[in-house]
Amino acid sequence: MLVFESAMTSIVGSESGKRYDPDQLLTVDPEDGKVLLVEYDLERAARTLTKESLLTRPWDLWRYAEVMPVRADEHRLRLGEGGTPLLAAPRLGASIGLPNLLVKDEGRNPTGSFKARGLGAAVSRARELGVKAIALPSAGNAAAAASAYLARGGMEAVVFMPKDAPPTFMRECRALGAKVFLVDGLINDAGAIVKAHAEERGWFDVSTLKEPYRAEGKKTMGYELVEQLGWQVPDAIIYPTGGGTGIVGMWKAFDELEQMGFIGSQRPKMVVVQATGCAPIVRAFESGERHAPLWENASTIAPGVRVPVAIGDYLILDAVRASNGTAIAVTDERLLEGTHAISSLEGMHMSPEVGACVAAAEELRASNFLSESDRVVIFGTGSGLMHVDLVEGEYPVLDPAASNLAETIDTWYEA
Repeated sequence: MLVFESAMTSIVGSESGKRYDPDQLLTVDPEDGKVLLVEYDLERAARTLTKESLLTRPWDLWRYAEVMPVRADEHRLRLGEGGTPLLAAPRLGASIGLPNLLVKDEGRNPTGSFKARGLGAAVSRARELGVKAIALPSAGNAAAAASAYLARGGMEAVVFMPKDAPPTFMRECRALGAKVFLVDGLINDAGAIVKAHAEERGWFDVSTLKEPYRAEGKKTMGYELVEQLGWQVPDAIIYPTGGGTGIVGMWKAFDELEQMGFIGSQRPKMVVVQATGCAPIVRAFESGERHAPLWENASTIAPGVRVPVAIGDYLILDAVRASNGTAIAVTDERLLEGTHAISSLEGMHMSPEVGACVAAAEELRASNFLSESDRVVIFGTGSGLMHVDLVEGEYPVLDPAASNLAETIDTWYEA
């Protein structure tokens, strides 16, 4: 199998524009504390990253090696990440007036969520640069993904998550060998602990967008989506947004794809979805701000969007506005309804964050922000198997010898 080389040339400050040596370990921009991004020689990348060469490459995250930040193939940690299906959702789409609705099922990734992409890339690059231990705050999915790839790479995982995170994540991280700490607070409180202790303990902090590599893994969602659509972009992307790395990464991917000649200047409307109990990006979008202040007393049953403040807020909002997109918040009640709808109508058991996107799609169609003819992609960022505690119901227990067995079945069957 041919091995393709990264065309990475530098790390650049998203605001300062200052460039740094890509082969030094960096977190945020030393110039201004803002987000760092990876740059590539896209002309060089395009010599080997072609539509023809992709036909024979494995369908995974590393098929786009030229525009990924890991130089040596031996450091590209693999657990089957990427290559997730893009599924038609005709019954769900018909129910909300979007017959061309599609779902990108990221729950098929290792550890059950899209976080495998970002953490797979970040851990691989950190390993290549000699890192031995990584720490991060997480609502659950990122911690699980980090734990898996760190175990794969023979490195130490230290994760901090809110004490009310779903227990499944805590146990998953423990099973993967991570050191797990629960925090009496929210994800930003967990992040503050990581920031305070990372340097003295020798941990590399891979908090969302506080290093340049996770976004590179997440951007492959954009590459894959365009490839799966026959080198076209959809009319709209609906995305549940906490830290927003996926929005930032995909927006970067579309720019790179255009520069390499894969697509034109068309862009999908980028739609940010949050919960009404924690909607800092929505509030900033509606008020015309470029930065989103901390959301006080954040509360929602969807842990992936319970992120009160995002370091990449300005990058998220820039992408939404440049794409003529929007930002919308839905209630917990509505997102649970959306979760039930996608499960029962399409057989896709997904996380509550995805249910929020379903609810948002319905509202945006009702308001005519989305039209009936639009090809709309919902990002199914995680599996519902991590959130079975949210599925309520009574389960009858049957006595096979009971004389009224048929009546009991009839009662529950009609309920």
